[in-house]
Amino acid sequence: MNTVLRHKGWTWGFRSTVLLYFIVLIVLPIIGVYANSFSEGWSNFAESIMDPIAWKAVLLTVRLAVVAALINVILGTMIAWVLTRYRFVGRSFLNSLVDLPFALPTAVGGLMIMLLLGPISAVGKLAESMGFEIVFHQPAIVIAMTFVTFPFVIRAVQPLLEEIDPSEEEASYTMGASKARTFMQVILPSMAPGMISGGMLAFSRALAEFGAVVLVAGNIPGRTLTASVFIYGEIESDNPTGAAAVSVLLLTLSFLILWLINLVQMRGRRR
Repeated sequence: MNTVLRHKGWTWGFRSTVLLYFIVLIVLPIIGVYANSFSEGWSNFAESIMDPIAWKAVLLTVRLAVVAALINVILGTMIAWVLTRYRFVGRSFLNSLVDLPFALPTAVGGLMIMLLLGPISAVGKLAESMGFEIVFHQPAIVIAMTFVTFPFVIRAVQPLLEEIDPSEEEASYTMGASKARTFMQVILPSMAPGMISGGMLAFSRALAEFGAVVLVAGNIPGRTLTASVFIYGEIESDNPTGAAAVSVLLLTLSFLILWLINLVQMRGRRR
């Protein structure tokens, strides 16, 4: 009996600790952002949201995040395919490099992009001679977003590729299907949940990127000012309500994306 009580007490304490950790570090800050954004009423919230600079920053961030997510879906799927289906020298090393954006501070990623593509670099000088610039313009923002979200699609697609039964592909070939048809009808449907969920995670992460973007973007309102940099500027300008209002938009969009990811994953398990 004492053993059972001790076991129940340990379980209760463990659950309480996890819930407390979750509430303090996640729930309360989110509630604080929503409460602060509406602290001065709906009219002030609407005014903050409809501010042309804020609205343009949010729209620009969403548009560039979509581009970065699509790039990651295409390239990430290809890289996951190569790392899973082929064996070559250096494969393990390349596979470990996939997680490098998770380990690096994002500001370091932004600095790397500046040194590689900036005006003083060989690539930057070549681009300038061709009549366009990369750093301090929208292409640099997309590159920064793509870099920091690089692992999501790869790590989502890899396990799905590893779980594909080789006999299904062999059966498709036996029935006379070409490699292209086998890929489209057997392999791609198995990878699709990972591609979709990984792409959504990449999009959600790109929305909130600050460290890499602030270094490579020109931060020009309406052209290169992203939502995260706008929020930082509002805090620096002593306008936390305006910063919280834009944060609410990003938070709500992220919640919708997480809900869609869970929906996709549940449907994938049912299959």
